[in-house]
Amino acid sequence: MHRARGLLTPVLDAIAGVLVKLGFSPNGLTIIGVLIAGIAAAFIASGMLAAGGAVVLFAGVFDMFDGAVARLTDRVTKFGALFDSVMDRISEAVVLFGLLAFYLDKGSTLGAVLVYVSITGSIMVSYVRARAEGLGIECKGGIMQRPERVVSLGVGIIVGQWWEPAILIVLGVIAVLTVFTTGQRIIQVSKAAER
Repeated sequence: MHRARGLLTPVLDAIAGVLVKLGFSPNGLTIIGVLIAGIAAAFIASGMLAAGGAVVLFAGVFDMFDGAVARLTDRVTKFGALFDSVMDRISEAVVLFGLLAFYLDKGSTLGAVLVYVSITGSIMVSYVRARAEGLGIECKGGIMQRPERVVSLGVGIIVGQWWEPAILIVLGVIAVLTVFTTGQRIIQVSKAAER
């Protein structure tokens, strides 16, 4: 996923250049990204799954522009990094809230439980990294980081328009692998702390 982002960098920078000329700021783009996630959640909650999943994928791509604009305008700041990270968590939670509303409306306990475990696991993956870095220990990696979650969720929701179990399968995978990734990171930090 990170390799793909590296290959896309020239394209992202070109689009970011246009956004800079239009007067967009990095934090402004971050906020727009959250609003796009809200649109996705509304589509998903109302059962328009293909549209919602497509917007989730678009939001994932759009999310890369705030960092590119920050680099191009030399506005990379510690607060900007914090703000972007917090808004990423909110965006993910908003999309999953849309799925929660969808499953509650259908009376699906399994769907609601999988959404809950997925959001909890996603937050824990980020929390372990943040807490480790607060202790001065680098903590990256794992098999279910945010880019992987966004892509798998977006694709799963789109497929769910025609085959609804696809969403449950993707949520189950996200739930299991975020818990596994959290464990991976805890072990990584434990080993680093012993050095």
